[in-house]
Amino acid sequence: MLARGGDFTGNHAPAFAHAPARSLRLARRARPDDREYILLTGAPSLIEWEKYKAAPHDRFWGNFVRATRVRIEQLRKQYGPGARITWLVYKPSYLRRAEHMKAQDNTDVIGNILSVRDKYGVNLVWINGGGDAINYLNGGLPRDQVKISDFEFFGHSNSRCFMLDYSNEIDSGSKAWIHEDDLKQLRRGLFTRDAFVKSWGCHTGESMSAYWKRATGKKMIGAIGKTDYSTLIVPGAMPAVNGRWGG
Repeated sequence: MLARGGDFTGNHAPAFAHAPARSLRLARRARPDDREYILLTGAPSLIEWEKYKAAPHDRFWGNFVRATRVRIEQLRKQYGPGARITWLVYKPSYLRRAEHMKAQDNTDVIGNILSVRDKYGVNLVWINGGGDAINYLNGGLPRDQVKISDFEFFGHSNSRCFMLDYSNEIDSGSKAWIHEDDLKQLRRGLFTRDAFVKSWGCHTGESMSAYWKRATGKKMIGAIGKTDYSTLIVPGAMPAVNGRWGG
């Protein structure tokens, strides 16, 4: 069963907990050009597919963009204006949402994403598929010089894959993803020793986290159960009712 990503429509910040204190101290001492902080954002569904369902996904177009923006703001405050923050965004589904739902959303979807880039001074990289994300992790910057200190995913997911789109191009399915079997394409040595890695999607702690560690040597925190972006505003929130973080 494909996971429900939930809505994040409140005005409060998600509680992005579980960043190890030691990692934060070490990162503050490092030179900004030694490290890169990478956030990967998947895209929302289309209302036309979801509106008749008992529990529709993504009534708000910016579920994952807003949560990512809050995290970007936190990283910028923690590590300063010189920190390299890169934002990978799956563009095709945002373009499709913008085109199909002009009346529903009544907003400039792409313009809002660009405004986050400009406000926080991040490197926005549009991607068109999972391979683009993997290629960026492997070689977006010279990895012998700039290691990845933080990698986080925001979007729909199930236990075995990040779904870069869901119920957007086709109803209740995905046509763009990073599967746990694709993780073996990641090169070793990409990450700092104290790298923080977390998936904010549903269920990834049930299987994908183990594949991530085998592929990279680094732990990825993931949800055992569903996540709901409306509940992440609560300090120390768990991934939905009876859920927990694993990895």
